[in-house]
Amino acid sequence: MNWDQVEGQWKEVKGKARSSWGEITDDELDQIGGKKDQLVGKIQKKYGLEREEAERQADEWAKGL
Repeated sequence: MNWDQVEGQWKEVKGKARSSWGEITDDELDQIGGKKDQLVGKIQKKYGLEREEAERQADEWAKGL
């Protein structure tokens, strides 16, 4: 799934994001709204990762949807 599709279907896939990154709350996922840059930033902040690693995780997650 590409990021345009993820954003369009965010309500359906945000539960899968919650499963992958349990530290991110439902309210935060609602605010992210499927936007890749916001998800990457939240992954970085919650898990203390470098931006490149957070982007890699987000891209791999989206591919698996």
